[in-house]
Amino acid sequence: MSGGTGGPGPGALAPAARRLRALARAELALLGRNRGAVFTALAMPLTLPFAMRPALDDLDLEKEGLDIGTVLLTTAIGFSFLFAVYTSLVSAYVARREELVLKRLRTGELSDTEILTGTALPAIALGLAQAVVLSAGCAALLHTGAPKAPYLLLPGLLAGLVVSAALAALTASFTRTAESAQVTALPLVFASMVGSGITVPTEVMPDRLASVCELLPLSPAIRLVRAGWSGQLGTHETLGALATALAWTIVAVFAVRRWFRWEPRR
Repeated sequence: MSGGTGGPGPGALAPAARRLRALARAELALLGRNRGAVFTALAMPLTLPFAMRPALDDLDLEKEGLDIGTVLLTTAIGFSFLFAVYTSLVSAYVARREELVLKRLRTGELSDTEILTGTALPAIALGLAQAVVLSAGCAALLHTGAPKAPYLLLPGLLAGLVVSAALAALTASFTRTAESAQVTALPLVFASMVGSGITVPTEVMPDRLASVCELLPLSPAIRLVRAGWSGQLGTHETLGALATALAWTIVAVFAVRRWFRWEPRR
């Protein structure tokens, strides 16, 4: 008699990993055919931060212990969360649902979690790859150097990628068509750009406004990523950012399990 409380063993995890790889490869092929989504995911994080540099030059960053290189790098990584992961995944989930792909996948061996995760893996990998490339590029061009606190950078990147993917699935639940996906994604994109420290660091905001903005979904990830380079985040602030990121992850995952739609919205 087998023990039912020991969790899945290696024999059970290996087939799941193979199924995830197969689904991720198929999703990557579909993503490559969508030139508009690929252009948005690749171009936005690379071009928008430098278009915003004149506005950043007007801020007193040195007063807050920041420099233009660190801020631009964090901005670029934040745009990767928004465009390479979040908006591209909203479109992907909606398109697969409306094309009955998700419904067909549920009739096979894949679990619901595997379907959603496998669909998200290419976008998450793209966002992570962009973060690595942007870090190397900014180190060479803007002299940001190596991260002063890599133990903050890694959880920041993980939180940003996971929360972006989970919120994409949640947004897709309320999106009727792939064409309207860009519209339903806009509220979170704008709120994150303005309030999460992506375009304007929360460090230069008034204290009361910054305290509110730090509760937005991507704010903890952006704060941890920026602190990974600057090294300027106390233990209390670090624990607060990690707790907020974990809370948003739990809320988003619960909401997806509760409200994600597998059937076309017709």
